[in-house]
Amino acid sequence: MSRLVRTICRVAVPLAALPTNVAIIVIAAAGAAEAQVLADPPKDLNEVINNITRWLVGLLVSLATLFLTVGGIRYLLAGGDPGEVGKAKDTLKYAAIGYGVAILAPVLVAILKGFVGG
Repeated sequence: MSRLVRTICRVAVPLAALPTNVAIIVIAAAGAAEAQVLADPPKDLNEVINNITRWLVGLLVSLATLFLTVGGIRYLLAGGDPGEVGKAKDTLKYAAIGYGVAILAPVLVAILKGFVGG
């Protein structure tokens, strides 16, 4: 192997594993929140909506992290093939959209609560 390929592998493999570690932390936090939710039943509709929002945001972040990891690996393994690089960039774009939706989800829920008077 050339020196460049070895250097890329040394840098890329830990970076590719980073989103997976973040996803594990997010899933663990969502599980802890779910355990807390089950231990203390919700008292009103707002609390139920907030719990569902938190759960969905955790799910969206986990899926976006999975797409980010897959896109990064596809990009690394593309080997300069324009078709594969395009597919990898599309996957990375979908991951960015997923993170954007996860960030905006609580804002959208607050807007909807305002419309229905919640």
